[in-house]
Amino acid sequence: MSSTRGDWDGETSTASGPVPRRRAHRSRRRRPVRRLAVGLLVVLLAAPAGAFAWADGKLQNTVDLGTSGQDDRDERTGKGTNYLLVGSDSREGLTDREKQQLHTGSADGRRTDSMILLHTGAAGTTMVSLPRDSWLTVPAYTSPMTGKRHPPAPHKLNASFAIGGPKMLVNTVEHNTGLTIDHYVEVGFAGFVNLVDAVGGVPICLDRDLRDEKSGADFTKGCHTLNGTAALAFVRQRHQEAQGDLGRTRNQQKFLSALAHRAAEPGTVLNPLAVYSALDAGLDTLLVDRNTGLLDLTAMFQAVRGVTGGHGTQLNVPVSGIGVPTAEGSTVRWDQARARRLFRELHDDRPVDVKGGTIR
Repeated sequence: MSSTRGDWDGETSTASGPVPRRRAHRSRRRRPVRRLAVGLLVVLLAAPAGAFAWADGKLQNTVDLGTSGQDDRDERTGKGTNYLLVGSDSREGLTDREKQQLHTGSADGRRTDSMILLHTGAAGTTMVSLPRDSWLTVPAYTSPMTGKRHPPAPHKLNASFAIGGPKMLVNTVEHNTGLTIDHYVEVGFAGFVNLVDAVGGVPICLDRDLRDEKSGADFTKGCHTLNGTAALAFVRQRHQEAQGDLGRTRNQQKFLSALAHRAAEPGTVLNPLAVYSALDAGLDTLLVDRNTGLLDLTAMFQAVRGVTGGHGTQLNVPVSGIGVPTAEGSTVRWDQARARRLFRELHDDRPVDVKGGTIR
């Protein structure tokens, strides 16, 4: 099912717990993300004049989230900063040969292939993977194609993206978590492959052999440096994981952290050609919301990198069941009590104390 991203009329229904609030206007936030951006700024300042403007200008600020987010917070909207990181299965930019080599198939449009909620604040950084098969309430919306009004109803999380693109996905995440999403960042298949290749590959260590015909994954036990093609196969495979989609989300967080470390290594940041190559590959293929700038992305990058350095927590959202059958196929059911507690801790910017979904 291809995305119908456009001028749909979605309304976020009242969910249990804190309710995100919309404002009529939103300006770009410039809170203490500056100190987190020091690393990238040093690199850009060492490059020829205008590098920062060049990089900032390459951002594709095409995603309209309406008036999501605020310059400040109150008791309802919560504290800290929340990013929604989305990997989509967009084949845009891939030739037929590349689609075959990457085992992507040839479906039109784009769907969400992975979703990570990243929270940063005074209590540290938390990365929460949201399985695409999560069975959640999609808020009421009016179809832009038919004009028909649809009431709130349960669907898979990735169905919300197919219904109304990034805006509906963000509203669905906000509705089911009680959090306000401040920044939306999306990358497709081609962008992911190019970014990994631009940093010279990413090292990953496996505790077992891993083979999956559908994704093209074929790795032996041990440590490997994955190029873009191999990395895409690694983060997409789930048929060899005991917990299916949950196992895949663990791999995705593991790889994302390794990629952040690789990009920050001296061999990359002290090499102007490598810096420009990585920035060109990364920024040119990212889709972000209209209020996300280079400083916001740098803060996000530093936060992801810090998680694996012991300055944060990686989790799967707590679940009570996997493989639960529905009319839309096999689904993942959240553990409502533990999930509600987790999102309340993030909303209040407190240390996360929820156990059971920690990624090792």
